[in-house]
Amino acid sequence: MSETQVVVVSPEGELYAGSAGLVTLPGIAGSLGILPGHTPLLTRLKPGAVHIKRVSGEDDYIYVAGGYAEIQPHSVTILADTAIRGKDLDEAKATAARQQAEERMQNQASNIDYAIAQAELAEATAQLATLAQMRRGK
Repeated sequence: MSETQVVVVSPEGELYAGSAGLVTLPGIAGSLGILPGHTPLLTRLKPGAVHIKRVSGEDDYIYVAGGYAEIQPHSVTILADTAIRGKDLDEAKATAARQQAEERMQNQASNIDYAIAQAELAEATAQLATLAQMRRGK
């Protein structure tokens, strides 16, 4: 079976390095499925889950809060602004962050506050979606 080498890094360090049969990532224009031999591509990432389907059949999930992905025929390099392993996500914390962001959006003092709250809401919602996707995958 053909495989793609995958590396996920953030400013904190490398989170994943290994091979995969399929990588799904949250591109800015929509979800992308990357198989071995994919056409070269560079894309921005939006907050969401990177799903790595190993050749062995195991699944790995990594939440990214944005960044870039470089796709080559036999490699995927993800440079994430922030990255958290799916198993390290805290559902209670993400739910509380989403509620706080929603409250801030309703009680906005300025456009800047609203934009920050909107970004925080998108990140918290994406973390919760990553957790839901992990549950469905198991």
